[in-house]
Amino acid sequence: MQKVEFKKIPQLDFRTNEAFKTLRTNITFCGDDQRVILFTSTIPNEGKTSVVFQLARSFAEDGKRVLLLDADMRKSVLMGHYRVDRETRGLSHYLVGQESAENVTYSTNIENMEVIFAGPSTPNPAELLGNARFEEMLSEQRGNYDYILIDTPPLGSVIDAAIIARNVDGAVIVVESGVISYKMVQKVKGQLEKSGCRILGAVLNKVDQENKGYYSGYYSKYYGKYYGYGASGSSDKAEKSGKNTEVNTASVSSEEKQAKRSRRRK
Repeated sequence: MQKVEFKKIPQLDFRTNEAFKTLRTNITFCGDDQRVILFTSTIPNEGKTSVVFQLARSFAEDGKRVLLLDADMRKSVLMGHYRVDRETRGLSHYLVGQESAENVTYSTNIENMEVIFAGPSTPNPAELLGNARFEEMLSEQRGNYDYILIDTPPLGSVIDAAIIARNVDGAVIVVESGVISYKMVQKVKGQLEKSGCRILGAVLNKVDQENKGYYSGYYSKYYGKYYGYGASGSSDKAEKSGKNTEVNTASVSSEEKQAKRSRRRK
């Protein structure tokens, strides 16, 4: 297997690191059958790729073997954001039959973490993602990793994530705090559910600590209706500026919430 190096890996502060540990734990609590997980958002620039990357890193540091699959063949930012040190082959090469899955999978300088990049953009990504080769890839890779985390384009903009959702165990929606409305998130949620995909939860991203009280209320009002509890941390904004921010990681499964209520009654 070929190897790539991420030249830019942000060092997370304590709050940020704890947020991703919380998100990691919440996903683990969803069950052993939740191993192939897609991440989407409503619009571009909500920090989705940063969330997926740092979560994959967190799983890897916890000793889990993880594959980060970049399925954004329209406008991928993964290679540029983390400054990959070489040219690579990617998912689009595999889907058009130019490469095998093995030849587009790379080990990295993060132990236990491997990656498949998006490859060059194509004029028909939705059609490629809907063909049998993508399903075959996921089926084959399931046996090689503890978790496969898939970065997909914003579902509020293009349909790709809903197509991928048919072949995954669950989905997480990344929501930029103070920007995305409840109605917009509900639309994305509905599209995923039409694909038969289990919604694992949401990450409320880019929460400004200076306005924490306001955002806490915002989170509770608009997202607590269907997502559960939150936890503190940080994300994309912190990677870029080091400012205090907060990520609220929503729990995921209604079964877990019911179990918590039962324990409280006891």
